Amino acid sequence: MSPYATLHRVSRREWRRVASILRTESIGGALLVAATLAALLLANLAPESYATLKNTTLGFDAGPVHLNLSLAHWAADGLLAVFFFLAGLELKREFVLGDLREPSHALVPVVAAACGAAVPALVFVAFNLGDAVSLRGWAIPAATDIAFALAVLALINSHLPSALRTFLLTLAVVDDLIAIAIIAIGYTASLNGWFLAGALVAVAAYGLVVRRWRRLFQRSALATWLIAFPLGLVAWALLYNSGVHATVAGVLLAFTVPVEADNPDHNLAAELEHRYRPLSAGFSVPLFAFFSAGVALGGTDGIATALTSGLALGIVTALVLGKVVGIAGGTWLVTRLRHATLHPDLGWIDVVGLGVLGGIGFTVSLLIADLALPADRADEAKLAVLAASLLAAMLAAVVLGLRNRHYRALEDAATGD
Repeated sequence: MSPYATLHRVSRREWRRVASILRTESIGGALLVAATLAALLLANLAPESYATLKNTTLGFDAGPVHLNLSLAHWAADGLLAVFFFLAGLELKREFVLGDLREPSHALVPVVAAACGAAVPALVFVAFNLGDAVSLRGWAIPAATDIAFALAVLALINSHLPSALRTFLLTLAVVDDLIAIAIIAIGYTASLNGWFLAGALVAVAAYGLVVRRWRRLFQRSALATWLIAFPLGLVAWALLYNSGVHATVAGVLLAFTVPVEADNPDHNLAAELEHRYRPLSAGFSVPLFAFFSAGVALGGTDGIATALTSGLALGIVTALVLGKVVGIAGGTWLVTRLRHATLHPDLGWIDVVGLGVLGGIGFTVSLLIADLALPADRADEAKLAVLAASLLAAMLAAVVLGLRNRHYRALEDAATGD
């Protein structure tokens, strides 16, 4: 039996999809950077105004239902649910139509993503043994921010093998699943069974409606907003009041959306992804970053102090080094134990570059920092996440930029240019 090519060539349809997501996410990455810079500037130049804005409340309380939240809370629990809805659509699509439907294909990105989450967590724990408060943030360096990662790839240029980019997307999908499970299980402090049961009923009702009238929702965005969206909002509100982090509602709702194997490019799941991705990349995630990334730097001494604590060093080391070891090491392990091979056009340095790129942790890392740590330690962790993500992006740009030049030279040689 011939060995399975770990990073295999992809179909033209799959590559068109990857290219489309690359273009959208690169714009989202730029907006994410802009929102982060705006938050840092406002938090340090006008801290009182920034705090007032974050803590402005909006909503209502009705009996046991609590929905009177601060703007920062709405961004983290509400708007970010759109991001997780898209992650859920990606997950379901990969399980139904993509690489994850085939165990032999799924094994590599699953193992790479699992190792890419486990190794950074272990590195973080090693730096924070004995500090019970910091240890609650063990999952902060576990996630990869796909928007930033794809933005870096887009800036490098387009000569890197398409299989490498597809592998990054598949790995990120599994990475999102791991992060969702961590948030749902690891950071649920208390549970209200009645609200949870109500949320599951609402999710089931949403699933029945979108399946029954999927053609209507596929044709009409207005029908989606008037019929399906209110059901989804009810499910989100009930899950929020159950004690489970409300962003999980986005994933549960996405899992109920039908993905049709006989019409992969023109079905409701693809249409919803097409409609909502600009909302997520252009509004939900940047606004979350604006409310979450604003940390007081405290001058040069303050930054130096914050970045030399066990908490910060654990995060930076875990993201910059642990991700590389986890992703590249997990891929290598599968190729040895399963007798799989890399595609002949690829080298292990490409996988290492992908691992470095995986060290860009942002959206989910910031969210977990807020969930796991008290406010002062959360700011310290966020500063470390920002520093590590910047360093990982710079290193990835160097490594993959050199590989991009290598592949461009090969293309030029092949065409005689």
